[in-house]
Amino acid sequence: MAESISFYSTNYRAPKTDFFTAVLTGQAPDRGLYMPERIPLIDKADFQKFAGAPYFETARFVLRLFLNGISDAELLAKCKKAYSFVPRLEKASGKKHLLWLDTGPTASFKDFAAQMMSPLMGHKLTPDEKLFILTATSGDTGSAIANAFHNIPNIEIIILFPVNEVTPNQRKQMTTLGGNVKTIAVNGKFDHCQAMVKEAFSDERLGNMRLSSANSINIARLIPQSVYFIWAYAQLAKSMDEEVIFSIPSGNFGDMMGAILAWKMGLPIKKLIVATNANDEFPAFMKTGKYGKIEPSRMCISNAMNVGHPSNLTRLIDVFGGRMDETGNLLKTPDMEKMRGLIHAVSVSDENTRKCIADTYKKESIVLEPHGAVAWYALEEFLKEHKEENETLCISLETANPAKFPEEINKILGISPEVPESLSKLDKLKEDYVKMEAHYGDFYKYLTQR
Repeated sequence: MAESISFYSTNYRAPKTDFFTAVLTGQAPDRGLYMPERIPLIDKADFQKFAGAPYFETARFVLRLFLNGISDAELLAKCKKAYSFVPRLEKASGKKHLLWLDTGPTASFKDFAAQMMSPLMGHKLTPDEKLFILTATSGDTGSAIANAFHNIPNIEIIILFPVNEVTPNQRKQMTTLGGNVKTIAVNGKFDHCQAMVKEAFSDERLGNMRLSSANSINIARLIPQSVYFIWAYAQLAKSMDEEVIFSIPSGNFGDMMGAILAWKMGLPIKKLIVATNANDEFPAFMKTGKYGKIEPSRMCISNAMNVGHPSNLTRLIDVFGGRMDETGNLLKTPDMEKMRGLIHAVSVSDENTRKCIADTYKKESIVLEPHGAVAWYALEEFLKEHKEENETLCISLETANPAKFPEEINKILGISPEVPESLSKLDKLKEDYVKMEAHYGDFYKYLTQR
């Protein structure tokens, strides 16, 4: 068994707890986010073992570092069942590679966390307990969580999404399941959805409901997401001393924090390119050291990244010795020099996103989708500015299947992307969701009727 690791709140006003309590709680009682008290180092020899190993074995190894209260056999069985799919690596020109994370049941990277969260959250529930999972989504989280938890006994999923900022395919993946999956179309932005969920967690009037979250505010989202950074590096590195650059399309910063956890575990990351769309609050912060939320968030074609204040920024600030509360107030400035040494933050416009999709198809015969294109554009621009890094191993994340954005792809390339099986039947299914204004009072009434 791994040595027990406690989890603390980034607001430092809640008691430390174990992994499973942190997972079932979601957000800490003081509105902070849970973080592991220590992050174990992985030996180079172990990194070497991941090369060519089944993905579920890498997942089991990494999760075992943080989890107690579950046997090795149970954990292995859960990992094996969760990961019937694996990421796909695609080589492009030079030392650049794409890490495709669209191979799961909802064709988005969120599947790699959601399919593992479901058995982990159910592991500690007793038959007479009921859990309500509240989830705000800007695109793919909702569909991945809905799919992973659909028809799981004693768990009800309530998903809030901004009515005008998800694609039809993204919406239908959430609204056609029924059963224990309830969906709410909010007349507002993702940030409104997220604020409503956070307020519910701190509402003492809902104390008789056991609430949790499946957003990336839940630590059970982040640890599984660290796995594919480690796995991808192990498949491509010529030696375990080789450094790597990752380029990450970033919205609520869950993927980015997965990379940070992997880095703290010993993954030799030379640079993390954190690529946002026009919601550039983080690139601006990295330049100035002053943080300001974008309210309301800006609507871009990379819609899952339309986030004006990333929840996981609190965790990043914490890792680098700073403090930020849940509303985005910077209470203590982190070590900006160290952050800038690791992170290159850049904002990519819709115009450049579209240009990247067109240019990449022409040069590489690869069809990118808008989120992955943001990361790919940022990587190529970084390599133009830092020509010495063209010999460094580079991996850029593709976080969703292009078929989730058929109108945009067709408009740019004049072709229709190939539709995976997970999306092919959506048009024939009936949708069911309620509409709601972006007012917490309305959401409170909805919850009390549950």
